[in-house]
Amino acid sequence: MKVSVITLGCKVNQYESQAMLTQLVSAGFTVCDAADESDVVLINSCTVTAMSDHKVRQTLHRARRKNPGAVLVLTGCMPQAFPEAAAGLHDADIVLGNSNRAALLPDILKYLSSRQRVVDIVPHEKAPGFESMKVSSFFERTRAFMKIEDGCNRFCSYCIIPYARGRVRSKPMEELKKEIAEIAANGYREIVLTGINLSAYGQDLGLHLCDAVEAACEPDSVTRVRLGSLEPEQLSEDVIARLSRQEKLCAQFHLSLQSGSDATLRRMNRHYGTEEYRTIVKNLRAAFENAAITTDIMVGFPGETEEEFQESLAFAREIAFAKVHVFAYSRRPGTKANDAPGQIAPAVKEQRSRLMIEATQQIKEAFFQRQIGLTEPVLFERECDRNVYEGYTENYTPVKAHSGKSLSGEIVPARITEALSDCCLAEIKE
Repeated sequence: MKVSVITLGCKVNQYESQAMLTQLVSAGFTVCDAADESDVVLINSCTVTAMSDHKVRQTLHRARRKNPGAVLVLTGCMPQAFPEAAAGLHDADIVLGNSNRAALLPDILKYLSSRQRVVDIVPHEKAPGFESMKVSSFFERTRAFMKIEDGCNRFCSYCIIPYARGRVRSKPMEELKKEIAEIAANGYREIVLTGINLSAYGQDLGLHLCDAVEAACEPDSVTRVRLGSLEPEQLSEDVIARLSRQEKLCAQFHLSLQSGSDATLRRMNRHYGTEEYRTIVKNLRAAFENAAITTDIMVGFPGETEEEFQESLAFAREIAFAKVHVFAYSRRPGTKANDAPGQIAPAVKEQRSRLMIEATQQIKEAFFQRQIGLTEPVLFERECDRNVYEGYTENYTPVKAHSGKSLSGEIVPARITEALSDCCLAEIKE
């Protein structure tokens, strides 16, 4: 039987989608790129915002319309966080949560034999272990994502994820090293360590994120190790010093900010202030040459005054991020912020989003300008136009370069010659 997957949401979901495909392939399924030609379609959902749930419903309905005979499996964060709502989505033949993905194959076989709808959502245990899953290859990718942590204990006032993912739990070091070795043996040059709260890796095992980074850097064939999104307050001066000793660790750090206003951060129940964030960025830039700092910024959070928004805007300019994902606050039922006073009008949120996007685009272009003249190793991923290849430097600057020979999957030194709005142009020596 042919199986395909539609992944919504974060890099952790991408990893888990690959792990589920790997599980089914080992049972005799064949991976298919086209959902409308597949016998089984997995929809790995996100529920970070109410809009995410809307997208899940749209995706399910579209998949059913285009492939009415397929077995549709809805899994991921949305069923886990909102089991009753997910169970009511009757386009799905199988509804499976995050906490028991080992049931994926048995549930598919059960449905195929009975043609009776399966709803199999199990609550998170109070003290669960890390879900055992393994990926050794990624279809059509030059870098390997590796999930090493799941869950979150933070309970930010806007976030549903602790309910969808449960509490922090970490991949045991023995499993981590084995998976790294298999990924390296399959020729991947770059490994990206990911997690729901990646900074918390190891706190349940007496380990630290640094231990995972050091293990990932160990194989000779691995050229680069990259970190996914980090909570900034975990990055003490000692931690940064330890990380900086790993030459393979890429100098790109995605430090989740959310707001540049201390008052807004307190209402969000974030665990740091702007001064601490500023110090962490300073320490990272001192320890890693030409480091890129990227982030997420939310506008229009309940109670955000014009003054707080301007503080956030000014802080984004001060930090000079390499890239910012800007998004407007979206009410998320089940969170504290959903019922908070001072909800911001949609028109105001739209205006603030536009102003923040404009400002951070200028900041990004300034970062690109600072890369001109540098010669950097670029991991080229694909041919984007005839004889034009695109890839990323170690600090995740997007680069395009012309070449008469294939560069896909190769790491090649490239001299950056020009900065555009969305990438840099470079030349390589043939």
